[in-house]
Amino acid sequence: MLKKTEAGGASTRRILGASLIGTAVEFYDFYIYATAASLVFGPMFFPAASPASQLLSSYATFAIAFIARPLGASVFGHFGDRIGRKSTLVASLMLMGVSTVAIGLLPSYAVAGWTAPALLCVLRFGQGFGLGGEWGGAALLAVENAPSTHKARYGMFPQLGAPVGFIAANGLFLLLGLLLTPDQFKAWGWRLPFLASSLLVGVGLWVRLKLTETPDFAKAQSEAEPPKVPLLEVLTRYPLQTIGGTFAAVACFANFYIATAFALGYGSTALGYSRQAFLGVQLGAIGFMAGGIVLSGYWSDATSPRRVLMWGCVLTALAGLILAPMMGSGSLLLVWAFLSLMLLLMGFIYGPLGAFLPGLFPARVRYTGASMAFNIGGIIGGGLTPLIAATLAAKGGLVPVGVYLSVTALISLLALWPLRPKSA
Repeated sequence: MLKKTEAGGASTRRILGASLIGTAVEFYDFYIYATAASLVFGPMFFPAASPASQLLSSYATFAIAFIARPLGASVFGHFGDRIGRKSTLVASLMLMGVSTVAIGLLPSYAVAGWTAPALLCVLRFGQGFGLGGEWGGAALLAVENAPSTHKARYGMFPQLGAPVGFIAANGLFLLLGLLLTPDQFKAWGWRLPFLASSLLVGVGLWVRLKLTETPDFAKAQSEAEPPKVPLLEVLTRYPLQTIGGTFAAVACFANFYIATAFALGYGSTALGYSRQAFLGVQLGAIGFMAGGIVLSGYWSDATSPRRVLMWGCVLTALAGLILAPMMGSGSLLLVWAFLSLMLLLMGFIYGPLGAFLPGLFPARVRYTGASMAFNIGGIIGGGLTPLIAATLAAKGGLVPVGVYLSVTALISLLALWPLRPKSA
């Protein structure tokens, strides 16, 4: 059970709901891009060439947001550590939402030429910049309001926004695929999930505008002046925590984008499954990720987030060894079983990060430190993963993709080894 805050149960529900719904909206926006990049953006925004080259170009724009994320983390972290968590979270949500809706209004390459992919890249940058400030603030909102014995259980709520956003995004694409003809979907149907983001952002803003500042931030403000340049303090005083936290996050990004963006693109092309069938398989597997996040939250409070993360990395490294035989089995049931395993393990290498990364830094620079570690880890582990995995698969099949996954898990395991969380 989750304990009540001093303000009462309703306050606790509002805080945890705000941390979850905000990341659900943000990740919905991010995932609809990943899905559209796998299914639509290649022929929509790039000149006619082979389908493989268009898909690779589409995946390259996917990576732009990961480059933008640490920049967003530094800017939003700066203000989050200086003026507060609430207003910073509102601003990050608005930026992400505006960028996503605008993508749904873009002209195609056939209409606007190179202006179309250029604008797509700009708006993709805006998505990443907004998400760079989102995750850290949402995690702090939950963890800094948590009792000392429930940090991981509170910290799992923003992590649960990931499967919620994924289900909403892929569920909507699946529904559109069933209701529309392929030509209708390619012509205009893909735009609807992007435009629908405006409704979700409105709900997220309504919830977040009702919040107050966290107790940890208020205490840090009362004890000392806020740092003039939080990023400088993070880099000079906490280099081990920043570097270690960054590489600790690599495995979760690699795992997720192999199991989602790469798997969808490869499954619906090289493996020959229909888009609707593969989306259905992924939707059937994503619940295991949510289950893994919940289990990891309780396990982390009983032991430590670091220990759970390390076990998750070991198991993910082993899972990479069976990627090729299960994904390439020719059985959609075995593909579902493997993706379910991948996403279950994703819960164990993603869920504890909500408590682990903030625990590496003191409250005065926690927004910046946790956000930078998480988002730079996103570049290394996720930014180019669909592109790298697609390239490896094109040259050597699925075996090198599995090896790539195992290597990223071992990198995170080694990074976790020397880390010990700091108290606030």
